[in-house]
Amino acid sequence: MELTKSEMEIMDVLWESDQPLSRSDLLERSEEKTWKDSSVHILLNGLLQKGAIREAGLVRRSKTYGRVFSPTMTREEYFAATIVGLFDALLRREDITPEQLQKISALVSQKAI
Repeated sequence: MELTKSEMEIMDVLWESDQPLSRSDLLERSEEKTWKDSSVHILLNGLLQKGAIREAGLVRRSKTYGRVFSPTMTREEYFAATIVGLFDALLRREDITPEQLQKISALVSQKAI
């Protein structure tokens, strides 16, 4: 699954949250977004169609109800979907040791014949 830059910005906000978020929650928490507020509906529908997010229920906002969304996969699972993403996700881990990095480097060197 390929996500656009704007879709990734929304996914980052969802991944950082410990609960499902509504459209307005996403707008409030998206500080450095490259998309317009009016585009969030289109982006959410695209993420739903790609299977990156799911509807997680309804919440009441003043007099109306709105859908809330949550990711269908973790950040690591998304990046692990491609080989480059897998290495990126592994190298971002805070618990990786220098010894593990050396072993990974040796494996890559062996393959790059």
